[in-house]
Amino acid sequence: MKDTPQRTQLDVDWQTWLARWDVQQSGYLPDREARFDAMFDVLDYLMPEQWTALDLASGPGCISQRLLARYPNARCIAIDYDPLLLAIGQGAMGDVGGRLRWFEADLAAVDLVDMLGEGKIDAVLSTTALHWLPGASLWRVFAQLGKVVRPGGVFLNGDNMDFANHLPTFQKMTKARYEQQQTESFKKNGIEDWEQWWKAVKQVPGLEALAAEREARFGHRKSEENRPNYDTHKVMLQNAGFSEVDTIWQHRDNRILLGVR
Repeated sequence: MKDTPQRTQLDVDWQTWLARWDVQQSGYLPDREARFDAMFDVLDYLMPEQWTALDLASGPGCISQRLLARYPNARCIAIDYDPLLLAIGQGAMGDVGGRLRWFEADLAAVDLVDMLGEGKIDAVLSTTALHWLPGASLWRVFAQLGKVVRPGGVFLNGDNMDFANHLPTFQKMTKARYEQQQTESFKKNGIEDWEQWWKAVKQVPGLEALAAEREARFGHRKSEENRPNYDTHKVMLQNAGFSEVDTIWQHRDNRILLGVR
């Protein structure tokens, strides 16, 4: 599979849209940067001097951007299926001096082993993304990660992973606090939310075709109901060959799940 086609010749202020994406995401996750830092703290301890990371379901490359700035000897591969977000990332960052490659692929269908075609990956990172995959697709992705991550390599997934069903009080308190947090972010502080951001970016001249392509791919996407919870994530990774799996950082159901291959 070839790298993602370049679309950066469009006359768009890519840097501004990437910055607006970061602000919008921080409205949902006020401790977003702390979560990034906690993920990188793991890499500080476990990675060799030169290594390769996979930014899984990368969106516009928020992990790649921060990772490559923090680790000058690292390389990164960013994979996503959203053509508009990929265009923003490519337009804002380019290839970072040959250290960043972009791939456009559907994680629910792609074979990561064949696609990557470059030995073993040292670290796979993902944030606030894999909850969109249905359970069967997530099982498949994790099984492939067990093949592409080298022994001793890691998988770090930062996301909201629900408490188990036998913990209804935990679930209710978490939901209530999340709703309160959104009120504070979007109504009180006036941060642009998900719907407002997408409405605005789709009106940018030159992005109409990418917006239409995105709608064709995701317009049928169902809600996140019945998504796998934290316990299921652990079992999936253990079955995929990750010998050590557990939470390395947590704020209520906002967690970083670490799997060591």
